[in-house]
Amino acid sequence: MKIAIGCDHGGLEHKNAIVEHLKNRGFEVKDSGIYENHSVDYPDIAVKVCADITSGECELGILVCGTGIGMSLAANKVKGIRAAALSEHFSAKYTRLHNNSNVLCLGGRVIGVGTALELVDLFVDTEFEGGRHENRVNKVMAIEKE
Repeated sequence: MKIAIGCDHGGLEHKNAIVEHLKNRGFEVKDSGIYENHSVDYPDIAVKVCADITSGECELGILVCGTGIGMSLAANKVKGIRAAALSEHFSAKYTRLHNNSNVLCLGGRVIGVGTALELVDLFVDTEFEGGRHENRVNKVMAIEKE
């Protein structure tokens, strides 16, 4: 599986740890930055990572900003993206299992690196359950067409 990742200045430390963690687990990672601690606009990074998913180059994405909220707002504006800003384990699993989310958004100022890595593992290791949830996800995606 290939995973796209990016961050703004509020998530650089977490992003770097996640990239290393995913590579150690055998995942291919496309890192869209940032690479040095300088202020950037999170929507610019979100659009890059989401394009990697909607193009089919990557299967999942991870975005990190200060809270995860800004990245999720920007990512969810991209057609085909289902992004979730999370800070706890249950939702990290169920956003994949029931919502088929394809982007995980984390807050570098909200959770520690250890928790972030645990949430990443739950997110990438959980597959969409389908079934009754598929119809609901399809309804969510149909909203983009309205």
